[in-house]
Amino acid sequence: MSDQLKSAAKRLLNIGLDELSELERNVVSGIIERKPVSRNTTVEFGEQLTFGQRIADRVAAIGGSWTFIIGFAVVLTIWIVLNSFILLRSGEDFDPYPYILLNLVLSMLAAIQAPLIMMSQNRHAAKDRLDATHDYEVNLKAELEILELHRKIDELRDLQWKELLSMQQEQIRLLTEVLKARQS
Repeated sequence: MSDQLKSAAKRLLNIGLDELSELERNVVSGIIERKPVSRNTTVEFGEQLTFGQRIADRVAAIGGSWTFIIGFAVVLTIWIVLNSFILLRSGEDFDPYPYILLNLVLSMLAAIQAPLIMMSQNRHAAKDRLDATHDYEVNLKAELEILELHRKIDELRDLQWKELLSMQQEQIRLLTEVLKARQS
């Protein structure tokens, strides 16, 4: 297998096996073994997630949606209206203006939500890197396969030219014999 791999690396990439990266070796090996490169990176990446990472992804998905923004605006509006008008008229002060309790709740929400969203973004960046590596692997294999097909077509074309030349030489020889036979 190693000799096949060395010759394939030399033929396909014009470099020695030692100069190839691990990914390039896998691609050349896959070409020799005729095994597909494709895999589902989303499933592969999703299987590695812990419970906490899944929660962070859900928080990021919910916190970054219009539903959350609109719902949160409605809750803030209700809080302000409730504390500014309704409770003020009844004489009870739950969270009077400047809404210190509301600010505390919002600060705690931001303090918890921001790191969770950043964790989710970091994981998505790692998944994007995995996707990019996979794309490179697939593209490299496709390019090498195309180059191999070009080489085979060139060989066939050269063989056909040789056959055509030999046929033409045979026709010239036969025509020469016919001309000689007519002249005699």
